Amino acid sequence: MKIPSNIITLLVGIVITLISLWYGQNHGLMPVAASYDATQVDGIFNFMMTIATGLFLLVEGVLVFCLIKFRRRPGDQTDGPPIEGNVPLEILWTAIPTVIVFILALYSFEVYNNMGGLDPIISRDTPPQQIAMDSHNSDIALGIGTSVDETSGISPLIVDVQGMQYAWIFTYPETGIVAGELHVPKNRPVQLRIAATDVLHAFWVPQLRLKQDAIPGRDAMLAFTANLEGNYPIVCAELCGAYHGGMKSTLFVEDEETYAQWVEANKPVQEANLGETVAVNPKNLSDGQFLSPYAQEMGITADSLAQVQPKAHHSHLGHF
Repeated sequence: MKIPSNIITLLVGIVITLISLWYGQNHGLMPVAASYDATQVDGIFNFMMTIATGLFLLVEGVLVFCLIKFRRRPGDQTDGPPIEGNVPLEILWTAIPTVIVFILALYSFEVYNNMGGLDPIISRDTPPQQIAMDSHNSDIALGIGTSVDETSGISPLIVDVQGMQYAWIFTYPETGIVAGELHVPKNRPVQLRIAATDVLHAFWVPQLRLKQDAIPGRDAMLAFTANLEGNYPIVCAELCGAYHGGMKSTLFVEDEETYAQWVEANKPVQEANLGETVAVNPKNLSDGQFLSPYAQEMGITADSLAQVQPKAHHSHLGHF
């Protein structure tokens, strides 16, 4: 019994569709999703994988079918049929990609808009007159990520992020903590105020599905709410120099209790050394100021200098 070609085409289409739908949701190519925005990004990525899988199976399936169906038989030395073109087929394979690209553009635009990509992220302490300024003004921070919902009653955690060759420095204004790693509590909105001291960097956490450039002379912001506890890598996604590959840190998403313990464990250290000098430029010091620390280490006091100075003065006079 010969099955009609239209039935075979229908069955093949159903099989390709089912395989594409399954693989589009089970490809396992993305890292774990650790924020609410990550689910939106994963949605469009899964949709793209579904379409790509279907097109791959369709195109490669037709190629394999043609290789087998229209292969040259032994002893056949004749030319193939002189087919020069098929206008309906050319219209079809031009229209399908056009529709697919148009759908993906609308979908990605909606996701980008939902994540705040079309609106500048305004900090809670931004003056009203600054908000009213033109969006091209450098005082309005560039940024991406879900904006903080003031009606939720949860104040965002503000963290200043400084990118430099080749490290990330995180400063917490509400506690005064300065650290080389980022600690945030789970399910609390976070606003990162990102800047660069030297060249262009890019703050990227794959598990958050968010990336923001750190631009010298221009503030940028990245907002997110982490919803999965864990340790996630922070990498620089912009070539920034010879040791770009080593510019890494870690994001720690913790429960409220663990985060509070980390704050308490680091606050005393910061407060105890708040008034101490970390480094001094010796160019601006006098000779006495520069030598003072060394004199103290050697046990030299003002009294010992007073005893030495007259003798030295007397010895000099003896030469005259």
